[in-house]
Amino acid sequence: MASLPDERMPKAPLEPQHHPSDHSGEQEHGMPGAPVAGSDEEAADAASAEENYEQMLEDYGQMDTTTNGEIVIGHVISVGEHDVIVDIGQKIEGTVPRDHFLQEVQPGEQVEVVIDRPGTSPEGFLHLSHEKVRRLRHWDTLEQAMNEGFLISGHVLGKVKGGLSVDVGVRAFMPSSQIDLRPTHNLDSFVGQDIPVRILKLNRRKGNVVVSRRAAIEEEVTAKRSAAIESIFEGAVLEGAVKNLTDYGAFVDLGGIDGLLHISDMSYGRVNHPSDVVASGQNVTVRVLRFDRDKGRISLGIKQLFADPWETAVERYVIGSHVSGRVV
Repeated sequence: MASLPDERMPKAPLEPQHHPSDHSGEQEHGMPGAPVAGSDEEAADAASAEENYEQMLEDYGQMDTTTNGEIVIGHVISVGEHDVIVDIGQKIEGTVPRDHFLQEVQPGEQVEVVIDRPGTSPEGFLHLSHEKVRRLRHWDTLEQAMNEGFLISGHVLGKVKGGLSVDVGVRAFMPSSQIDLRPTHNLDSFVGQDIPVRILKLNRRKGNVVVSRRAAIEEEVTAKRSAAIESIFEGAVLEGAVKNLTDYGAFVDLGGIDGLLHISDMSYGRVNHPSDVVASGQNVTVRVLRFDRDKGRISLGIKQLFADPWETAVERYVIGSHVSGRVV
């Protein structure tokens, strides 16, 4: 059987019961910790204002995602007489001068643009540029050409102090020493020409580019020389052009590599000077007599293309016969 509670044990005091109505007076008298009357409305207004501010940031947050100079894809909205309206995905559209486009554009067409400068026009449009996109693309191409070492085409604009001004998508400088393999004094003769060049230096930030035609020529000569060497062997008959004459012979360009045509190998007859047989710039047919591949030395001959007259002298000059000759 359960035991009854001991009446002699002290009983725990009962907790006083509080009701909201008991503090009504404290609230009215501004007791510490009690909310101030009317604060609910102020809190609601503050929450609403914060929500509106966050919504504004969300609505216009895209305005900060595109910086000046960054290429973005836009859609043509309309084409006017002087400007093209382009949507680049922001809350306001932008305008591009119509003459920035090398070809006509149509509404709905995708175009690449950059924000030209901060702020908006009086009409409320962003300032956009398509011409700067072409320049940026040109710089990318130029950097790739310099890093990979390939040639590009340049158009000579004019003569400047110390060299030439060359258009390679941007204005570049070509020093006089980089125009040709030999010193060139008539720079005006290059103006208006399209020439291959190699980029020597590039500073994108400063907009400086230095190019060389000489490097392009040297590369071409090296390529021709390698191809020519593959076709040269002793006994080969080749076509060449006389580059220059000396007292002891002539140097013949075989297509990137030179060979020496000695005066003694020009003719079976007597030769006082190489100019008696060949002239500078003349195309000649020669036979390769000797070829030192390691040193790149080639000996050429013309008389070796024909039979040695001494081999048939007995048949041609019979003892007792009369012949005509020239005193040499």
